[in-house]
Amino acid sequence: MSCQRLRNWIEERYDVEGMKRLARHKLVPVHQYEIWYYTGGIAMFLFILQFITGMVLSFYYIPYFEHANKSIIEIVTKLNMGWFFRSLHHWGAQLAITALFIHVFSTFLLKSYRKPRELLWISGFMLLGISIFFGLSGYFLLWDERAFAAVRVATGGAGNLPVIGGFIKAFLRGGLDVTGDTLTRFYAFHVSVLPLITLFLVGIHVLLVQYHGMSVPMSLEKKPLKQIPFFPNLFYKDLIIWLLVLGLTVTLATLLPPEIGKKADPLAPAPENIKPEWYFLFLFQTLKLFPGEILGMNGETIAIILISCGILFFFLIPFFDRRSSRGEKSVLFTWIGVFYTLYFIVMTIIGFLS
Repeated sequence: MSCQRLRNWIEERYDVEGMKRLARHKLVPVHQYEIWYYTGGIAMFLFILQFITGMVLSFYYIPYFEHANKSIIEIVTKLNMGWFFRSLHHWGAQLAITALFIHVFSTFLLKSYRKPRELLWISGFMLLGISIFFGLSGYFLLWDERAFAAVRVATGGAGNLPVIGGFIKAFLRGGLDVTGDTLTRFYAFHVSVLPLITLFLVGIHVLLVQYHGMSVPMSLEKKPLKQIPFFPNLFYKDLIIWLLVLGLTVTLATLLPPEIGKKADPLAPAPENIKPEWYFLFLFQTLKLFPGEILGMNGETIAIILISCGILFFFLIPFFDRRSSRGEKSVLFTWIGVFYTLYFIVMTIIGFLS
């Protein structure tokens, strides 16, 4: 009875039926590539999960270098279900970044960035970059040897960029070197700055998806395709997939809780055979391809410049691929997309195995 009264109270104040009609009005094309539609929804669901678990952990985490590592250990060992929430947050981050990479590469290969969806691609690419920064800032909060060394390398690499490198390095570190001030700064990024930017970009991305509708691959664009209502047909499929993803995340969190390394010592040398997180491995391996000096120039600086140019080209791909924008076949950019995808996968595997 109380549920009916609540429903009546809401319907008296809001046009619920109108909202339902609007939801049913949104149609989604059905074709053999529709499975890629769900990767964006998976990433958004995992972002929500990250926000929830992150808020729980922030109640007990101490963002001060003398207590940071110890506070994580106490969350895991003393707090009721603390180990689970920390593990859930870790695996949620891994799967969210994986889902975003799959979503971005599938969008690239299906040419879903073409006119008039350029801003969709740009906002999505920015969300991928922010999610990687989320990952970097998040595991630095452990203040263990591995995280400390990884952040020192990452910020040092950014410092090799010409002109602006020194400013970026000092801004990220909060000084000349990685110190306790860096931890405080990364904590501010992780719990305040990045979430606000993410909410803003997700809002824009979702609104643009609603405005433009789901993209159809170029090979099927001129064929008559069956259209189904988003609600309830696709919405229920999304819920089922989210439930499966939640089950996978909980299973990984339960069976494979992440370890906590030894507390970082800024004066100690980096541990041997240390590796960054998997989503940095392709950059790590790329840097290894370059010698220390090339024609009298620093090899790492040249590598950073080339990597930055490659990422910038990837970011601006909708404005370079004019043929796709005109609805014409663009074989060159298809092969470029295949190259980017294979390069990322192969270099990540080599980095993992080496």
